[in-house]
Amino acid sequence: MAQVNKGDYTADLFIKEEWCKGCGICVAFCPREALFLDEKSKAQKTVEKCTKCGICETFCPDFAISLIKRRLSGNAGDETGLDARK
Repeated sequence: MAQVNKGDYTADLFIKEEWCKGCGICVAFCPREALFLDEKSKAQKTVEKCTKCGICETFCPDFAISLIKRRLSGNAGDETGLDARK
């Protein structure tokens, strides 16, 4: 099994505003202060500050935050790569 390195994937942070109740837990736990509550008390992110660490996803009681990791396609087709398929 190939070992996955941090540089082998990318991630996207999604916030489902309709699920967010505005509790502010994600804002309190964000180590980079990348999250804030907007005028509707919905969680929002500052893209430049977010490192996609996933702490907000872990603590969100409403499952309104998702961190989706994807493997980079640079290794596709290479039998030694992470995305090797036969």
